[in-house]
Amino acid sequence: MTDPQSNLEWLEMRGDFIRRHIGPDREQIEEMLRFLKLEKLEDIIDKAIPKNILSAETASLKENISERAVLSYLRNLRGRNRVCESMIGMGYHGTIMPQVIKRNVLENPGWYTAYTPYQPEISQGRLEALINFQQMIIDLTGMEIANASLLDESTAAAEAMAMSRRVSKSKSNLYYVDQDCHPQTIAVVKTRAKAFGYELIIGDAWSDLNNHDVFGVLIQYPGTSGEIRDPQSVIDIAHEKAALVTVASDPLSLVLIKPPGEFGADIVVGNTQRFGVPMGYGGPHAAYFATREKYIRSIPGRVIGVTIDQFGKAAYRMALQTREQHIRRDKATSNICTAQALLAIIAAFYAIYHGPKGLKQIAGRVHRYMKIFATWLSNKGYEIETGTYFDTIVVKVPGKARRLLAHALEQDINLRFINRDHIGITFDETTTRPLIKKLSAIFTTTEEDLIDIATVDKTLTETLPASLQRQTTFLEHPVFHNYHSETEMMRYMRRLARKDIALDRAMIPLGSCTMKLNASVELQALSYREFSAMHPFVPLQQAQGYLQMITELEEMLCELTGFDAYSFQPNAGSQG
Repeated sequence: MTDPQSNLEWLEMRGDFIRRHIGPDREQIEEMLRFLKLEKLEDIIDKAIPKNILSAETASLKENISERAVLSYLRNLRGRNRVCESMIGMGYHGTIMPQVIKRNVLENPGWYTAYTPYQPEISQGRLEALINFQQMIIDLTGMEIANASLLDESTAAAEAMAMSRRVSKSKSNLYYVDQDCHPQTIAVVKTRAKAFGYELIIGDAWSDLNNHDVFGVLIQYPGTSGEIRDPQSVIDIAHEKAALVTVASDPLSLVLIKPPGEFGADIVVGNTQRFGVPMGYGGPHAAYFATREKYIRSIPGRVIGVTIDQFGKAAYRMALQTREQHIRRDKATSNICTAQALLAIIAAFYAIYHGPKGLKQIAGRVHRYMKIFATWLSNKGYEIETGTYFDTIVVKVPGKARRLLAHALEQDINLRFINRDHIGITFDETTTRPLIKKLSAIFTTTEEDLIDIATVDKTLTETLPASLQRQTTFLEHPVFHNYHSETEMMRYMRRLARKDIALDRAMIPLGSCTMKLNASVELQALSYREFSAMHPFVPLQQAQGYLQMITELEEMLCELTGFDAYSFQPNAGSQG
């Protein structure tokens, strides 16, 4: 045996990070080596890996650094990111995570280190939080069932296409995607359709759908342009063809507009990012998937259900697990990891904390601010091409789009470039009156012409037709009414966390999810505004810190695996 001190020196040589965050200490390592009859840790490699595949070369990776050095490095990276006020839209919005949720969930290892809830007896807290998420989605969409979350809106739409093919009675191989869907959604659906062997049609579903025999249709409500079109005619035409209709919807808009379920939609998908989850340069964010109860055996992802335990008490569990990847790989659908469950839980807590009245206030303010600004633009002679809208408009600016975007950037505002003649503007929960006034300076040349919000407010008329206004109630379950004070909310989250097993209390013998293995110093970056508040479609020069980090990670992974390049688009291995 070697001197026990040598293995301690090995740990110290590898840097403060490994010494702090790789669990076994000196005595435990020595005990393991004695049991295995080995002299040093490296001998395990010779025992475990066949010599014909063992490489003698040493990976040319950088040495490990201390936590203090990591924080310094992250400061430099975030300093290279430029965070502007985002009015780009496209399914990503500024949002405000309540501090009680940030402190007690996002930054609480009792929540972020807990493993995916396969074992209900040690997961009752998270399962209750996830069933709250499902109830929130069911209420907002007007559907009958929802799952516990999916990866993101684009892959949820792709899963909806696959499910439509499985359950549709149509013999067609054509899938119709409306052109007013978010471009990233169209791109992912294209990729999946090619892999599945489906033929895709992209056009105006309201005017063109009747000309095609399809097994499914995807529409956006509201559209990526902000336009809210009555989906009833599209749904009726599709059902005549035995096709299923998927509606992609922004959950905050569904607080004010008629839910897709009331029109007869078969599937509703979307992104819950704007319910308190930072944009984070594109994710991860928990998507949602809702459908009719008759399709429950075909819904992808995980469904949380209520059962009765051996003592006759209600208990939560994951239902329909046979679709999980580890059980039926050939027929498996989307999986979600711990990080996705965490984000779904944050979105659910956001709805619980605000309740239906709070959500109405937030959605109403966003919509009213947009009406004020759109009215002011019209009064200034600009043509608003979006007739019916919630939070997004398209403005016609003949030949001036790039100049106006550059002018907006001088004010630290990002707008959406559509083409040289059109720009998009999206408001969100973070939009304020001073920001609206600053935005108005982009469209006028004199101080006197800046928007007077109070004056314009008195002239507003309703832009949402009565047929599209929400009339039904939502979030009526007591959980959405009982925890609106910070103290009650904190106690509720604590009660749920105490029902779980996470790394803050015990070892978790299952899985390899990286979320629970993250050190505090790694998670600290989640709260940095320069990382969390960045829209994924900002100009690349604003995201140099992110791009450097991604590039360096790719180089390290290529060095370790021998591959030439990596893609970081999938936010989960299940989508790889």
